[in-house]
Formats: sequence, C-alpha cells, structure tokens
Amino acid sequence: MEILLMVLVLLVLIGASNIVHRLVPFLPVPIIQIALGVAAAYMPGLHHAPLDPELFFVLFIAPLLFNDGKMTPREDLWRLRTPILLLALGLVFATVLIAGPFIHWMIPAIPLTAAFALAAILSPTDAVAVGSISGRAKLPSGIMRLLEGEALMNDASGLVAFNFAIAATVTGYFSLIGAAGSFTVIALGGLIVGAALGFAAVWIRVWLRRWGMEDVTVHVLILILTPFFVFLAAEHLHVSGILAVVAAGIVHAVERDRTGPANMRVNLVSNSTWSVLLYCLNGLVFMLLGLEIPGVITAIWEDPAYNNGLVIGYIVAITALLLTLRLVWVWIIERKWKPSLLTALSGVRGAVTLAGAFSIPLLLGDGSPFPERNLILFLCAGVILLTLVLASVALPLLTREPGVAAGAGERAGAASEETERRARIAVLEAGLQCVREETREDNQAAAVEIKSGYVKRLQQLRRGLFNEAEFRAAIVPLRLEALEAERRLARQWLAEGRIAPQLERGFQMSLNKIELALTNRAKLLASILYDFFKRLFNFPWPWRRKARLKARPIMLAYVELKQASIKAAVERIGQVEAEYSPDLVQLLREHYQELDLWMRNAGQPKIEKATAAERRELEQKAIQAERNEIQRLFEEGEIDRRLAGKLRVSVNYREASQHELEQLGTHASH
Repeated sequence: MEILLMVLVLLVLIGASNIVHRLVPFLPVPIIQIALGVAAAYMPGLHHAPLDPELFFVLFIAPLLFNDGKMTPREDLWRLRTPILLLALGLVFATVLIAGPFIHWMIPAIPLTAAFALAAILSPTDAVAVGSISGRAKLPSGIMRLLEGEALMNDASGLVAFNFAIAATVTGYFSLIGAAGSFTVIALGGLIVGAALGFAAVWIRVWLRRWGMEDVTVHVLILILTPFFVFLAAEHLHVSGILAVVAAGIVHAVERDRTGPANMRVNLVSNSTWSVLLYCLNGLVFMLLGLEIPGVITAIWEDPAYNNGLVIGYIVAITALLLTLRLVWVWIIERKWKPSLLTALSGVRGAVTLAGAFSIPLLLGDGSPFPERNLILFLCAGVILLTLVLASVALPLLTREPGVAAGAGERAGAASEETERRARIAVLEAGLQCVREETREDNQAAAVEIKSGYVKRLQQLRRGLFNEAEFRAAIVPLRLEALEAERRLARQWLAEGRIAPQLERGFQMSLNKIELALTNRAKLLASILYDFFKRLFNFPWPWRRKARLKARPIMLAYVELKQASIKAAVERIGQVEAEYSPDLVQLLREHYQELDLWMRNAGQPKIEKATAAERRELEQKAIQAERNEIQRLFEEGEIDRRLAGKLRVSVNYREASQHELEQLGTHASH
C-alpha cells in the first residue's frame, strides 16, 4: 500500500510539473521534475523505496530506448552512422581513458579502477533531457538526430565499460584484450538477439492476423511487452540488453512502415497508448532521480571528513573536463565551432548515470567497503544537475536568432506589429487545423461554417502583412496563374464533351470579370453596370419561374466544373509557389478553400443546418487548439509574456462572444 501511495503521489507530481512548466517555460521539465522529486523526498509519511538498478533498467530504460529505436528515422541514423559511432564508442572510451586518470589524480582517495568506473558511468548522455530543452533552444534537426543516435548507443558502451571497471575494482584483475573481446561479443550479441526477438514479435503478430485475430488490444499488448522480454532475454544471455531493445525497436519501425496502411487502427491505438506510457515513464525517471538526490547529498554534506566547498569544486572540474573533451572531439568531426559547441553543451547526463552509480557494490571481493562509494554517488548527482542547468541556460542563448529578442520579448518592450500579426495567424491556423481534423460526417455542416469563419479571418490578417500597392503588385501575377489553370480546365472539359458550350462561355465570362477586377478597374465598373441591367431584364418574374426550375441541372454542372477548376488552380499554385511570398501563396490557397467550401454547399440539394451542440463542440476544440498554440509560441520564445496574455484575452473574448450568441439563440427559440 505504501509503494502504491508513492507511485500515485509521483504521478500527480508529474502532472504538476507540466503545469509549472507552462507558468515558467524557461525551466525544462526534467529540472522541474527533479525539484519536485526532491520535495517529495521530504514529504512526511511518503514511503521511499531504494532505487534498484536492475529493476530501473528493465522498467524504465528498456521501453524508453525501444520507443527511441522505433521512432528515430533510420535514414538519418544510417546517414550519420560515422559521427554517431565516433561519439557513442570513440568518445566514451576517450572519456574513460582521459577522465579516469584525471579523477584519480584530483581525488587520490578514489582508486584508479574506481575512477575509470566513474568516468565510464558519466559518459552516457540523456537524449530525453535534451529533447525537453530543444523545444525552446531550437537545436538544428541534424544535431538532434545526432544526439538521439548517440544516446541509443552510448548507454550500452558506457555501461559495459563501467561494469568492467567495477569488476576490476572488486577483483583486482583486469585484461585489456579480454575486455575488448568481451565488449565486441556483448555489443554484437545484443544487436543480434534484439533483432531476432524483434522479428519474432513481428512474426507472432502477423501470424495472429493471418488467423483472423485482429484484436487491437492483443496486438498493442504484445508491443508493450516486447521491450521487457527482449531486455530480460538479452541480459540472461549475457549480452547488451540496451542494444537489444534498440535493435528490436528498429525492426518494429521497419514493420510499421511496410504494413502501415493495413495496421492503421493498431498503429493509432498503439501510438496513443505509448504516448501515455512514455509520458509517465519519462516523468518517473526524473522524479526517482530527485528522490535519490537528498540521500546522496546528505551522506557527503553532513560528513565532517569532506570539505563541502572542495567537493563542489570536484563537480565543477569534472563537468568542465567532460564538456571540453566533448567539444574537442566533436570539433575534430565537424570542424565548425558553433555546431560543435551546441553538441557539446547538449551532452546532458541523466538517470542512466545515477542508476548505474547505484549499482556499485557496497563491498569489495575481500569484504572491505567499496572505496568512496558515497562520494562517487554525490559526484554523479552533481554532474547530472550541473550539465542540465548549463544546457538549459546556454542552449537557448546560443540558438537565439538575431532580432528574436526584440520580436519575442526577451528584452523589455512590446512585440512588433508584424510579430503580433504572424502570431495571430499561427493561432488561427492551429484552430483551423483542429476543425479539419475533427470533421466527421455527422458534424460536417458545423465544420463548414466554422472553417469559413477561420479562412476569412486568416485572409484579413495575411493581407495586413502588405500595404495595398505591394499586395496588388504581388498577388495579381499569382492570381492570374490560377485563373489560367481554371480556363484550361474549362476548355479541356468542353473538348471532351463533358460540358455544353453555353456553360463554358458563362464560366469563361465569370473568370474574365475576376481578371478585370485585378487588372482594370474602369472596365470592371462598366462590366458591373452591364450585369446589373442584364439581371434586371432577366429577373425571375412569375412567368419565368418554370424556366428557372429547369436550370437546376445546369447549375449542378457549373458547380462540378467550378470544384474541378478550384483543384486545378490550387495545383498550379503549388507548381509556382517557390516564385512568390509564402504568405501570398497561403492567402490565395485559403481563398480557394473558402470557394471550395461554398461550392460544396451550393452543390447539395439540401443541407441540414448545424445543430448548436455540434457547433459548440467543434468551437471549443478549436479554441483549445488556439490556446495550446499560444502556449507553444510562448514556451519556444517566439512571443513574450505580454503578447501571450494579449492573445489569450482575444481568444477568451471570442469564446465569450460565441457563448453570448448561443444564449441569445436559445432564448430566441423559446
């Protein structure tokens, strides 16, 4: 019961960490979760279970690395294979060989073999922590892929080197040739076992499907259990369980790509399940890290045998050495200082480091205490926190684009008008995208109404990015390209006999009027007057209604032609979009989207009016999507707190206005 209570409290704190992150987005979620874990350690009555390294690796590291192997693009892994291996293998062993003697020289109380073990366990990086920082830091995608690939591999190399160093410390015996051979067997064996078991899990699911067992729950359960069985089987065979789950994840990624359309439902449920599972596991990793830190710190901080200031100096010196080694190593690979510096600072240490340190035995082979075990744990915790803080502070500063400070509110003052307009466009686009994704057959009428409103507001905002002269000069050539595509389609349909000559002439005349409006306003005025008198004489008086009813098939043919021409126009815009401003291209696309919505309505003989409940549900989802986008822009530093508040007020006002109109409609109906 006590353990259950502890888990429930930690899960609540994981949710609280994301709320705190929304309020202070400059703090990465891992730092917040570690801090909450530290606070939980002092909660009265909360059971504190000691960290079991073996259970930790099985329960947390195995599924996390399996998912990373499944989600990391294989093309990028293969393209970056050389720098990934140089970091995951070369840098790990260089760190052990250089940092180990340095630690022994600086702290003679730590034997050389134990110093090698400390250097080895400090070598793996934590891609989860870096991923949480990258949203605000905006690391280039190439660097992120390199870090992800490195983290997939260096956990195994670092832990293997750590285990050899610990064994040498405990037994007093070490063979370099034997260690190199064992490492090769452990690494290759882990990859082979993981790939084989991954294929076996895929084969079982394929076999079940062939026998007609399409139960989504069973397939998802097999996916969830796979990393645990793979890790345990690999460790039982004395090969790398970490590399095994990575290989199994890559095998499942290949299977997903090949059978994606056939397994769409399984993939959908699997992704949803994994997202919740990974959210909890990632949070629990850092929460447990925070829970352990007070005990680790207290053991050294309250021991009079240690000078606290000197111990903190050890942490700073070791961290500086690790970052310097990493910077030099990456620079040798990249030959570019800024990418090398970003990659070096992104080498954040995480929970694998502390979990490995906790696996250090209490006693040596002769029964004596393991030398300076508490100090090693303290140094590991300190390096983890320091690298995380350095990355949190330095990466956003180094990746900030010139001029972002003024536009995003990093310095005092209001955001520029253009920044605000673009932020409003991004917020509305998020709402529109939400409506598109939520559109179903039973709420299509409501979706059409709401999308039309979004498109109009977006058009107004996008046009505001230009003055009138610039707008007309820029939009007219693109608009004419689209009109010409519509003309060609009408002529093609006429040649194929799909429409009558009369309909084609009327369609071309409608396009002529649009072209006149774009190129010659005087001719447009004359055309409008001509149409007015023509409609006056052709007004549907009672004696003309019968003829009007017969025109229904012609109207339907016109709607079909217009819908096809809209599609042709959008395709033409896509062909020439590189020659025009992205804002103008999007503006014209939205114009055609609105036309398409209108023509779909016109083409239906009868459209049922959207119910208030359908509209309210869609509007609420869209508004929530807008709020999420505002928070994202704020967290990533694209807007400041003042502009974020202004945008939220605007969304709140529109929500209140919609609610007021809804209430008025309800009262009017009664």
